[in-house]
Amino acid sequence: MAKGTSIPTSSFGLEYWLNKAVEWGQTTTFQSQQDVCLHLPKLQEFLKQIYGAIQHMSTTSALKSFPLIGQLLGRLCWNPFVVADEDSQQYLLQCLWCLYSAEPENAVELKANEWIQSLLQNLTGVDQEMKSLIQNLHYPEEEYHSQLLKNMVSTLVKELQGNQCDRNSLFIRLPPEQLRRFSVLCSPIVTLVEVFPLVEALLTCREDDLDETLCTEFLESVSTGILQKKISLSDNAVMSLWLRYLPSLEQAIFHLVKTLISHSWASLPQVEIIIIDSLLPKAAACHPSLFRVLDNFFRTILLESDGHPKIIAIIQAFTRCFVQALLQVQPQIPLKLYFPAVNQSLVMMLLVHPSDMPSAAWSQHLISIVQILKMNKEVSQTSANVFENWFLLVHFGDWISVALQQLMMTDTISEMLLWLLMFYHKPHMETQQESDLMENVKSVYNQIKILINKTTVNLKEVQTALVTGNLSTEKCHFNDLISHLFLSFLLFSTGGQRIAKESVRLFTSGGTATGGISEMLAATAHRLKNKRCGASQDDKVQSTIELLQQQLHEIQSENMCYIY
Repeated sequence: MAKGTSIPTSSFGLEYWLNKAVEWGQTTTFQSQQDVCLHLPKLQEFLKQIYGAIQHMSTTSALKSFPLIGQLLGRLCWNPFVVADEDSQQYLLQCLWCLYSAEPENAVELKANEWIQSLLQNLTGVDQEMKSLIQNLHYPEEEYHSQLLKNMVSTLVKELQGNQCDRNSLFIRLPPEQLRRFSVLCSPIVTLVEVFPLVEALLTCREDDLDETLCTEFLESVSTGILQKKISLSDNAVMSLWLRYLPSLEQAIFHLVKTLISHSWASLPQVEIIIIDSLLPKAAACHPSLFRVLDNFFRTILLESDGHPKIIAIIQAFTRCFVQALLQVQPQIPLKLYFPAVNQSLVMMLLVHPSDMPSAAWSQHLISIVQILKMNKEVSQTSANVFENWFLLVHFGDWISVALQQLMMTDTISEMLLWLLMFYHKPHMETQQESDLMENVKSVYNQIKILINKTTVNLKEVQTALVTGNLSTEKCHFNDLISHLFLSFLLFSTGGQRIAKESVRLFTSGGTATGGISEMLAATAHRLKNKRCGASQDDKVQSTIELLQQQLHEIQSENMCYIY
């Protein structure tokens, strides 16, 4: 054909280009390559016009208007000289996307989808004929495959970001049908490294529709890939996934909790690294809606486990990481959005970490916390309100640890601190039940104070006091309270520290620490290490904790050997 011949963009133009595609496909000579290169600019212009004509049509309408379009696109996609050109490849892919139906309405559209999927697989694959040609071109086969896929992804990302980006938003805006079409096509290949940019672009798109645009299969595939560490995405993309698709957030939470339950809790810093790496604390801090979902998940497993110490420890470790992430959020978000069901003054009090104030101010701070809790309990007698206040207190276990420590140091506010411990272990109590228990707990505490004031303490005295204390209460929650009081005695008193090694078996059953003792030791050690106003006494406490943890580990190992 003469160089000056015009090429119409009508149906006749399709016939012309189809004939050229047939001609090019029948030979791979140098002359054929020259002819492709010569016609590429006009071919690109033609494909661009075709794309403009069909982009707002349904698949059925497009095929009726341009009956030969499928044959043309198919043959062009098989031509290595055409698809090797980035612009030609872009226009080809744009036309294919327009012909793909996210939700096929008839047999024609269903068949078109299958054909396009097969075409894309062949386009990124290498058959014998293509392999021979690539070798003749002295181009590495794997590199060809990878580069071709990258070019396809790049084309799609450009299409997504194009001229439809809302400059007043960080999110990309595109027609919902187009986004859905892209997500359906992308679903089977989300774990390919070359496809990650497209996954990112799709997840960070935002639509005005209330309904989710991206297909469920795509969201589920990405969620699974992230959990299996087969997909690496930016923090924003992962958080966007969780905002779009609630099951993916629930899977991430469940995976984290399952990991933490099986992990050793001897070192809380290691536990917190696992939590931070999950991205959940950062996501919860940036998006209050995600925090409320997370918190509701914790609420559920806490109730189902009947307040298991390991679950409480997980909630408290997560909360520490969440608070640190919250401090980085700018601009600051009202706390009411995170904790809508509780007294905001109580939230503010508990958010202050003990290490952020002098130890001399702890007593007054604890008094304020107790006063708010008591007032809320008196004003609202509903079990739901009491539970929400207790659940909030559970998040901030460091203040319970401080209360136990303060009880060993001073008895001026002992009754208020004992009430706090009672509320922490058993929030729902009738007035008379609370009064009776307070008398029993005070009796045990007085025995501990006697031991604290003695010059020397022996194991028999501790054992007698502990057994007496446990006998004075009926429920395991209160037995845990008594155990925590005695453990605090071992950690924060001179006499207790001297007999700590001998006393460790008092807190084990069947070779395993009971009542959250292991978790309490790890949390106390972590709190003291992060204490900004340190003291030499803390070094002794840390040494005692390490000794007790070592003894508990040895006892557990002995028990396992006995079993086997």
